[in-house]
Order: sequence, then structure tokens, then C-alpha cells
Amino acid sequence: MFIFVILATLIVIFTLTKGVLALKDNMKKDEFKKHLKLNVSSFVAILTAFIIMAIPQVAHAAAEGNGAAGLGFIAAGLSTGLAAIGAGYAVGAVGSSALGAVSEDPKILGKTLIFVGLAEGIAIYGLIISIMILGRLR
Repeated sequence: MFIFVILATLIVIFTLTKGVLALKDNMKKDEFKKHLKLNVSSFVAILTAFIIMAIPQVAHAAAEGNGAAGLGFIAAGLSTGLAAIGAGYAVGAVGSSALGAVSEDPKILGKTLIFVGLAEGIAIYGLIISIMILGRLR
């Protein structure tokens, strides 16, 4: 398991080093993008393999002999995590649009903040579901 963490750390260090050297040497933008895509894709692949290999151990450790409880813990984590990812995507889309609208008409700032707040509510719904699942497991 630790090999995945070491590989991911090495990829992050290599990416940062490559970025500093690119700034220092004025690397071409296309070449820099190619290196960045390679590093990000390998980082995501290693983390995905780590997560896939860790799920059975986490489920077994959390369950203490009861497989349903282990899957319940995984479900609680997934509901919070996926809701937070969805909320982040929604806030990014709504926030950038709201910023563009406010730059044209500053009087609509309050209205646009409401939409950003609604997008943030998605993460709270995921957290509530996660708390409900954890409440049923104990």
C-alpha cells in the first residue's frame, strides 16, 4: 500500500520541479502542457489503484465481522465526497457567471450570492445523508 503513496509523492515532486524549471528556462507552452498532462494522468491512475486496493481492507476493518457496516461506512464517505465534488463544480460554474454579471451591473450582487449559496447547499445535503447513514450503523 505504501508504494502507491510513495509513487504519488514522487509524481508531485517531479511535477513541481518540472514547473520550476519550465519557468526558469521559458519552456514552450505546448511542451509544458504535455508534461503536465502526463504527470496528472499518472497521478490519477496511481491514486485510483490505491483506492481500489484499499476498499476491501477499509470495509473489513470498519465492519469488525459485519460486512454491511463496512459498506455503510463506504456509502457515508461516498455521499459526502461526491456531494462536495458536485457542489464545487456548481459553485465554480455559478460563481464565474455571477462574477461576470456583477462586473456588468454591480447592483445585482445580492441576487447572485443567493445562487452561489444554493450551489453550496448540495454539499450540505450530502453531509446530512452521511450523518443519517452513520446514525443507522451505530
